[in-house]
Amino acid sequence: MNVEVTSDVIARLREESDKADPQECCGILTGREDRIEGAIPAANVAADPARHFEIDPATLLAAHRAARRGGPEVLGYYHSHPVGHPVPSATDCEHSTGDLRVWAIIATGQVAFWRDTGNGFAPVTYHIVGPTASLGQNPNA
Repeated sequence: MNVEVTSDVIARLREESDKADPQECCGILTGREDRIEGAIPAANVAADPARHFEIDPATLLAAHRAARRGGPEVLGYYHSHPVGHPVPSATDCEHSTGDLRVWAIIATGQVAFWRDTGNGFAPVTYHIVGPTASLGQNPNA
């Protein structure tokens, strides 16, 4: 499973993670087909945002509405792990729905991508497109 992601999105995910620390950041990944071109930050409305994330429903609904009007598709979601590694946690796996969307997890400055399979997550190889294109793999896959 491969996706393309722009270098701007990678930079934005790292910035959002740093800005939210020590809480988890979260948001929505947008683009076309398997090319992630946007990251929409969302408020983390979880009861314990230092240990969990919950994307603000208003932001999620707005992204889906924009997609229905011809805007970028909602390809997936992102969140950070302020403590730990960029791999799905047990809680992340409990919330796996099988929608095949991509999840980006940011930890210790690393960004890893995963596909929601319904039985947990499968690692996704990604290709960074933009000024500094390179091939990336999940560091802990």
